[in-house]
Amino acid sequence: MSSASADENCLGWAARDASGILSPYKFSRRIVGHDDVSLTITHCGVCYADVAWTRNILGHSKYPLVPGHEIVGIVREVGSNVNRFKVGDHVGVGTYINSCRECDYCNDGLEVHCLKGAIFTFDSIDVDGTVTKGGYSSHIVVHERYCFRIPEKYPLALAAPLLCAGITVYSPMVRHNMNQPGKSLGVIGLGGLGHLAVKFGKAFGLHVTVFSTSPSKKEEALILLGADKFVLSSDEQQMTALDQSFDFIINSASGDIPFNPYLSLLKTAGIFVLVGFPSEVKFSPGNLIMGMKTICGSVTGGTKQTQEMLDFCAAHKIYPEIEIIPIQYANEALERLTKRDVKYRFVIDIASSLR
Repeated sequence: MSSASADENCLGWAARDASGILSPYKFSRRIVGHDDVSLTITHCGVCYADVAWTRNILGHSKYPLVPGHEIVGIVREVGSNVNRFKVGDHVGVGTYINSCRECDYCNDGLEVHCLKGAIFTFDSIDVDGTVTKGGYSSHIVVHERYCFRIPEKYPLALAAPLLCAGITVYSPMVRHNMNQPGKSLGVIGLGGLGHLAVKFGKAFGLHVTVFSTSPSKKEEALILLGADKFVLSSDEQQMTALDQSFDFIINSASGDIPFNPYLSLLKTAGIFVLVGFPSEVKFSPGNLIMGMKTICGSVTGGTKQTQEMLDFCAAHKIYPEIEIIPIQYANEALERLTKRDVKYRFVIDIASSLR
């Protein structure tokens, strides 16, 4: 098919400085290459990474910065070598859009762990020297390897959060065999990641307990999300009663927590997975050694597992809980996200609001 012109303007919303305030911004996407897919973006999920990068929290943001790495849309053009997608297909793009494609990790479908470094969907330097720009925009051009087929009839708005929040919890759950029916799973934190960990846990047939410091989360955890048990983590008596009762615990919270009490809740050979970003991790080595326990981290997932996760969600009717917003509300949404005022993921309706 004919390639889009390199001069074609792409409309997005960008931050110009560390204030993080977003406003309309026009820029050019690259010409569609032989292996590329160009998609019209219909929706983009809002991740805390959008806050961190637009506000330069990590100290290396490059402005103007167009955030967004939970992208879904409709294919509008494909390169001559593309055989997995055609015009009109529903496609997603996640947290990275390129990698070396040569190292052991890339060859194993774990491109996010590429030895030369995965190229992230926004604010990374691509192979052509340009700075990548994310999904708060009208369209994007991506090598087909890093595009994912959204299953037929799965709503595009609901698919968006799966491309970061969803795969971030699904990947370690599968890697550490947290898909064994009858096993017990604890989920710390009930935000964008945590609520999906609960849904995956129930789909895997696990007995799921939610830990939270907020009593108000109890009804949501048990009724809306279907957890089996709710524990107020600040209640020492409730915590002590669950000593050595969990096969797995996932910590999706980014706030600092006391790790020793949770490690005490694991059974022998239990696994504690960290997917949130607390400022520090402190625990007694004895809590790992005595009981053969494991503490580990995880971040998103490779292309093979991401497609597997999308197909699993469609087959088991797993849908994120979202709040759909127009692009004009993006600044308010990011501010609310810093206050944890969202249930449970904002999704920007790009198609209807970006003008």
